[in-house]
Amino acid sequence: MFVVVGVTGGIAAYKSVHLVRLLVKAGHEVHVIPTEDALRFVGLPTWEAISRHPVTTSVHDDVPQVRHVALGRQADLVIVAPATAHSLAKMTAGLADDLLGTTLLATTAPVVVAPAMHTEMWRHPATQANIATLAARGVHIVGPDDGELTGGDVGPGRMVEPEQIVAQALALVHPGDLDGVRVVISTGGTREPIDPVRFIGNRSSGRQGVALARAAADRGADVTLVAAHTDDGVLASAAGLTVVRAGTAAEMLQAMTDAAATADIAVMAAAVADYRPDAAADVKLTKEDADGPGRVLELVETEDVLKTLVRSRRPGQTIVGFAAETAHGEDLLERGRRKLHRKGCDLLVVNAVGWDHGFESDANEVIVLRAGGDVVAEASGTKRQVADAVWDAVVAVRAAAR
Repeated sequence: MFVVVGVTGGIAAYKSVHLVRLLVKAGHEVHVIPTEDALRFVGLPTWEAISRHPVTTSVHDDVPQVRHVALGRQADLVIVAPATAHSLAKMTAGLADDLLGTTLLATTAPVVVAPAMHTEMWRHPATQANIATLAARGVHIVGPDDGELTGGDVGPGRMVEPEQIVAQALALVHPGDLDGVRVVISTGGTREPIDPVRFIGNRSSGRQGVALARAAADRGADVTLVAAHTDDGVLASAAGLTVVRAGTAAEMLQAMTDAAATADIAVMAAAVADYRPDAAADVKLTKEDADGPGRVLELVETEDVLKTLVRSRRPGQTIVGFAAETAHGEDLLERGRRKLHRKGCDLLVVNAVGWDHGFESDANEVIVLRAGGDVVAEASGTKRQVADAVWDAVVAVRAAAR
C-alpha cells in the first residue's frame, strides 16, 4: 500500500520516526512529507533512511514528475502526525503553500490526523472549530491523549502512540473481510540436511509469506505463520502473530497439516524442497573419505505438502498454492495451469523467478489462477501490495463459493 506520512513542526515528530518504521516493516511503501518546521526537530536524512525514499518539502523539486499532486493521487492512505494547531488551521483553510498542503488537496485517499499540542491550544475555540470542520469533511481524527506534555504540563494534547495511529489508520483501508477467519500460511525455504554442516536449500527469503501473514492479520484474520528458513529480520514483521518454525520439508508437512486441521484458509507460500538426501550422514562428509574426485548423493522426493493439504481439506476450506517458475509470458501461464491441475488447489499464485528477480527482493510480480486455469488477478509492486491483491482474490473466491 502507498502511504504518505505528513510530519509537521512539533516535538512529537520524534515519535513519527517509529510510526514510519512500523509502516515500512509491515511492507508498505511510505513517502514522508515533512514541513520546514518539522525538519527542525527531525532531520531530512533520518526521514530518507527510515522511509527508503527521497524526501523534500518543496513543490519546486521533481517538477517533471508533478510531485506536488502525484503523491496525493498515488496515495492509498495519508497520515499527518503530529498535526499541530497551525497545520490543522491550514488544512481547514485549504492552504497549499508547501508540498504537504498540495498533497492533502490532491488526494482522495483516507486522511488521518493525530493532533499534538499544549492543552490550551487544543481547547481553544479556533482549534476545536477546525477539528469539527475537518471531521465533517471526512478527515479521521486520532487522539489526542491526555497525559504528560513538553515542559512538564499535563492534560489533553499528547500525540497518540504510533502503534495506535497505525492500527486505526490501516483499519480505514482494510475492509475487515477476514474478521474471525483462521488462516495458516507457510513461508521461507526448507533445508534438507546432507550432513551436520550442509544442506540442500533454496533462495527464498520468506518476505512474501510474511507479507501475506501481516496483510491477513490487518484484515482481521487469526493468523498462524509456519516459517522455514528466512532472511535476517524478515520475521520482525510478524510480531504479534503465532509463529511455528519448520526446518525441513517433513517438518513443514507436519506443521501445516496440524495447523490446517482447524484453519479456514491454508496458503502454501513456502519454497519447499522437492528432493532430499536419501539419508543424512551423521558426520561431516570430507574429501578425505571420498572414493574419488566426485561424490554422488542419492536424492528422494519429499512429500508434496500442498497436495497433502488438498487431499485432507475440510468442507469450506480454501487452499492457495504458490508456484515459482523460471519462465515468462505464455510459457509461465501454461506451467502454472499444469501445476494447478496437478495440485488441485483453489488458487495458484504464479511468479517468474530468476537470478536477479523474484527471490531476495522487496518486490514481486504475480499472476493468480483459479481452479480451471482462468486468470483472476495480476499484481506487481512491493510484496505487501502483492499480498493485498492475493487476499482480494481469495476473498472473492470464497464469496463466490457461498
